[in-house]
Amino acid sequence: MTINVKKLIDTIPKLNNPVMIEGLPGIGNVGKIVVDFLVDEMKAKKLYEVRSLSFPHSAFVDENNVVEIPSVFIYYKKFSENAVKTKRSKAGKRQHSRDILFLAGDVQPLEEEAAYEFSYKILDMLKELGGKEIITLGGIGLQSIPEKPKVYCTGSSKEMISKYTKGVDVQKNLYGVVGPIIGATGLLTGLAKEKDIEAACYLAETFHNPFYLGIKGGQKILEVLNTKLEFGIDMKKFGHEIEEVEKELMKRTKELEKASKAAKSGKMKDEANYIG
Repeated sequence: MTINVKKLIDTIPKLNNPVMIEGLPGIGNVGKIVVDFLVDEMKAKKLYEVRSLSFPHSAFVDENNVVEIPSVFIYYKKFSENAVKTKRSKAGKRQHSRDILFLAGDVQPLEEEAAYEFSYKILDMLKELGGKEIITLGGIGLQSIPEKPKVYCTGSSKEMISKYTKGVDVQKNLYGVVGPIIGATGLLTGLAKEKDIEAACYLAETFHNPFYLGIKGGQKILEVLNTKLEFGIDMKKFGHEIEEVEKELMKRTKELEKASKAAKSGKMKDEANYIG
């Protein structure tokens, strides 16, 4: 067993029909940019730390000159009836009718078997926390920088695709646009049904370069999530706060690129593939 899970709080909260949003490193770090911003913006709390022997064999030195091992965290944001700042929709429904879980971190497993083990473990944890849906995020690597990135949606069923494309500027026709969705983003979406969990996957166009940050694509996905899940986020804040995220992310991306280069299979084609 290569997956180790550490509980970071004494009592696991009772969550209201939570949906998990995944944003781990991948092409353009699109998903990571979005989820890291949401975690900070919502002041989400750490619930679990997940480590694996298949994560890159490296460590970071933080701003305090202290070494830390790359990890993946599950965060939660609970919206109580009294604490939520609400607006009422035309249908009269309260915003944040469900709690949110975030899957975030600096790494994900590099080996195929470990990626499956990791994904199954995350889905099991989501189910234990009462979740029935997961939304995965990532990027579609293009050969040039897109001026106006498109967002595509796929999922575990036609119903989920319809649910998460209705009322937003999202493309449904992903078939033929990308190759396989590789890594945690693809596996979490594809394996979800085995655990009786429904999945939707948002992919934004970005530049296929290991040092390029898909901020525009991330912004497009954030706009979609902001509408579909009624977060009520001021999108102007994303532009201001992303500058600090960009500096730290670029530094870590370069470090991890060096550490993981030798571990990758080298079989990836130079086409529009997505790496979870």
